[in-house]
Amino acid sequence: MATKNLSDYDLSSVPSAKAMKFGIVVSEWNYQITGALAQGAFDTLVKHGALEENIIVKHVPGSFELTLGGQFLAEYTDVDAILLLGCVIQGETRHFDFICQGVTQGATQLNLDYSLPVIFGVLTTDNEQQAIDRAGGKLGNKGDEAAVTAIKMVALQKSLEGEIEE
Repeated sequence: MATKNLSDYDLSSVPSAKAMKFGIVVSEWNYQITGALAQGAFDTLVKHGALEENIIVKHVPGSFELTLGGQFLAEYTDVDAILLLGCVIQGETRHFDFICQGVTQGATQLNLDYSLPVIFGVLTTDNEQQAIDRAGGKLGNKGDEAAVTAIKMVALQKSLEGEIEE
């Protein structure tokens, strides 16, 4: 169980996102949770300087479809990073395991195939309350954490490409 607030971070450790473009892919399944993750990510990107017009938000039916949505953004847009936001809650069958494994492997593969930061912002919880706690509840918002990670990874990539100083 997470013991820290996902929205608690050192603001000065996050580079400016002013010149960055982001794609956010949001699962419609468990939208009470995923919508809160998306809002947290969007607000955090803007807070760090991203222009609203440089943030593309697209929706997919469920968490399993996040990786294909991410691939579409990688292929058809010029985003610098992609955030995959979803929520899978443990049920009585092994469906949870298959979805989580597929999305995790798919996100990893997208990072490697496109040499582009693809951020895994998928909650994998035992119950709905744990998800609520991590989507703006008492443990913060995983969407905030995903946005900060995206900004930092874009800055790292650009610094290694020689575009900006770290």
